[in-house]
Amino acid sequence: MKNQRDERKKKIKALIYDKHYRPMKQKEIGYLMQVTPEDRPEFVKLLEELVEEGSIEVTKRGKYKPIEKEVLKGVFTCTKNGYGFVTVEGKEEDYYINEKNMNGAFHEDTVLIETIDTQRKSGHHTEAKIIKILERGLKTIVGTLEKNQNFGFVVPDNQRFDSDIFLSKEECKNLTSGFKVLVEITDYGDERHSPEGKIIEVLGHRDDPRVDILSIVKAYNIPTEFNELIEKQLKTIPVEIDGDDYPGRKDLRDLPTVTIDGEDAKDLDDAITLSKKGSHYLLGVHIADVSEYVTEGSPLDQEALKRGTSVYLVDRVIPMLPHQLSNGICSLNAGCDRLALSCLMEIDEEGKVVDHEIAETVIRVNERMTYTSVAAILEGDLNERKRYENLVSMFELMKELSDILRERRHARGSIDFDFPESKIILDKKGHTVDVFPQVRNAATKIIEDFMLCANETVAEEFYWREIPFLYRTHDIPDGEKIDKLQAFLQNFGIYLKINREELHPMEVQKLLTKIEGTPEEPLISRLTLRSMKQAKYTVQCSLHFGLSTRYYCHFTSPIRRYPDLQIHRIIKENLHGTFTPERFAHYERILPKVAEQTSKTERRADETEREVEKLKKAEYMKRRIGEVHRGIISSITSWGVYVELPNTVEGMIHVSKLPGDFYYYDEATYSMVGERTGRQFKLGEQVKIRVAGVDMLLKNIDFDLEEDDDGEDQWNKADRQ
Repeated sequence: MKNQRDERKKKIKALIYDKHYRPMKQKEIGYLMQVTPEDRPEFVKLLEELVEEGSIEVTKRGKYKPIEKEVLKGVFTCTKNGYGFVTVEGKEEDYYINEKNMNGAFHEDTVLIETIDTQRKSGHHTEAKIIKILERGLKTIVGTLEKNQNFGFVVPDNQRFDSDIFLSKEECKNLTSGFKVLVEITDYGDERHSPEGKIIEVLGHRDDPRVDILSIVKAYNIPTEFNELIEKQLKTIPVEIDGDDYPGRKDLRDLPTVTIDGEDAKDLDDAITLSKKGSHYLLGVHIADVSEYVTEGSPLDQEALKRGTSVYLVDRVIPMLPHQLSNGICSLNAGCDRLALSCLMEIDEEGKVVDHEIAETVIRVNERMTYTSVAAILEGDLNERKRYENLVSMFELMKELSDILRERRHARGSIDFDFPESKIILDKKGHTVDVFPQVRNAATKIIEDFMLCANETVAEEFYWREIPFLYRTHDIPDGEKIDKLQAFLQNFGIYLKINREELHPMEVQKLLTKIEGTPEEPLISRLTLRSMKQAKYTVQCSLHFGLSTRYYCHFTSPIRRYPDLQIHRIIKENLHGTFTPERFAHYERILPKVAEQTSKTERRADETEREVEKLKKAEYMKRRIGEVHRGIISSITSWGVYVELPNTVEGMIHVSKLPGDFYYYDEATYSMVGERTGRQFKLGEQVKIRVAGVDMLLKNIDFDLEEDDDGEDQWNKADRQ
């Protein structure tokens, strides 16, 4: 039905854009196209839709004609500085929208734009104006209630929504100023009137414990509750199983099996077995068989797709699946029989997978290990080695194989950016008490190497099977960004080799190896990372640039990632011989939508995690105002110099606060340069700063530059007190 309507719209549009066409009224076009009386209502609706979409326009006299200027449809992104950009699908560059040309649009609205002047540029962007709002993007807003005697208004947390939302006196109920609320926008207002809304959820007072993080979660529309249909489905799922009840599965319960995770992890979705046959390694990567319980199209499945991924925040996990599954029957808990989908690999002494089998299995984990404990065993800790003496030889074998796999990836050009992640510790009330870098140890690298190996093995098999599948791809970096990086590297006498106008991952890896241990390493590593594109889910098995592999997918985390769950179903249908032409067509139809949805929810989760991290770091530094610390310049923009401290906290020295000169940003050298003195601040340079202030609403930390007099760093002093 939809295809038929689209075809009719194409015919109408083709007529109106025909070179012999002259503007006509509705009836005249209908007569010309021989529209029957019974089809006339739909014909009128199609004309209206074409006008709405910006495909055609109608004159004041009611005559339909082609659009004179190019009209494009896109999504508007508003910046915190007032202006914005519109992203149009298929166009490489966004269109710049001046504040005066927004026409009432708000952040994330779907809009029609018209270019103002194709020669007129703002930076690299063509300037345009918004001529119509097709669909509102933000339908709910989280903010702080401010109330007076006769009415109230909500000040949005989202700085890109630049208008307060009016609430009637009745809508404010018994609430007082300072409450965090989720508001549904009922009227977006105009030049003279503010947007209006109604409260749909009270999150708590802004001073209440953990309300700050909940506000961010709600602002990103991340679901936190499971509905009654899901609760009903959960009652049909067993709490425990007996592996003997599954004779059709490969029984691996006698193999020494371990999970290795963080201390606080509860959703254990991968387990490892490892032994040796001659010079070859027999590696088993056993993944929780979530698809056995979360069936396609069920309420659990629909909710999992909607969420796309679990979200890991500093004080909570918002799971993709309910805890009864993620921490229960699907979690590979020690001592319990569990259903798994296993990738059993035979790997030679050079790290090549020479044979493999993907099978439905029953496993039983012997020990629930932590990264800390396994790393201690490998470092020779006598207490840990005695405690797990029956497994020590397997952990040593794991380290041996991990090193081989890592070396093989390195040899083919895989890129490894080893930036430490932040670890944030909160007290019982949710306040930040410590922030420090979390460095990968030998155990985390073992699990990373084994999971990568399984993911590649599964992806390659299903690529050659030529059936619909979901891959994890990472495109070749943008040419313009690489050109900029190349120009910058020449300042250090470094040249990237580019073949056929394309960069090979091996060249990036060579670059990182070359600068390892040098003063320029932090600077060049960061700039190189910023030149990379974002990985995403696709139905095409094109390339994973960062891993330097043609074949890659996400197979190893179905409890917390929907793409893994999705491909488990495909794998199992293939194993059972039920992958019929009908199922082939089914997956061809649904997988592009799954790829788009899960890529979108992954970005949403990443942004939420970043915002919470920024908030908690800002809260931590608020108590350290006036302290002096040393840090590294991590980023430079036209408005200031960003400095990262050893504990991973980043703050900014505003350009106006740089002493002794007027400074400008030199884009070619990524440095801030004094006009008169020529003094430069460069990426990677070490500087001394004083914590000047913190804006909790914007989550910004401000630094002042301190002249370096080799005085004591108050970081250590404060930690000793």
